[in-house]
Amino acid sequence: MILVIDNGSIYTQNLIDFLEEKNISFEKKTPFELELDLLENYDSFILSGRRKNEKQINLINSKIVTHSIQNDKKLLGICYGAEILSLTLGGTIRKMKSLQKGDEKIVINKKNTLTDKDLIAFESHGFEISKLPDNLISLANSKSCKNEIIQYDGKLIFGTQFHPEMTSDGKILIHKFCML
Repeated sequence: MILVIDNGSIYTQNLIDFLEEKNISFEKKTPFELELDLLENYDSFILSGRRKNEKQINLINSKIVTHSIQNDKKLLGICYGAEILSLTLGGTIRKMKSLQKGDEKIVINKKNTLTDKDLIAFESHGFEISKLPDNLISLANSKSCKNEIIQYDGKLIFGTQFHPEMTSDGKILIHKFCML
């Protein structure tokens, strides 16, 4: 069972609609609805994007990241989800010079299990991962971001700086993640 953490992104409903369309078994909870001692009940996690920065939401999402790593559970962090993955492990993010919004070509630069070809993805963010910690690997980049897809070395833990729930190429990536 997948647990989708709804961090308030305006795009989360697109993710939910896609998972329902593909008959993928999941539950959706906000960070404030989540009982952290029940994380063991889930096989994998998807962390959605967010609307605003809230310390408590960051803390809860970091605990989910840590739980996934310690228990070898799959995780896909979308936009903010990728950023909190990096931050939890000691990486850094930075404010971008301008808001990134719209479709962008994502270039795959390292073989991975989520996608084997470049893709068109939807960007909607004002921050980016600027420095990865040693245990995260960059799998893809774009003109605007050097860390579009990241992975924890040796684990099925991923992050996308973009919103895969918004394009057909991105939905293929989500489906592959769910089927791993």
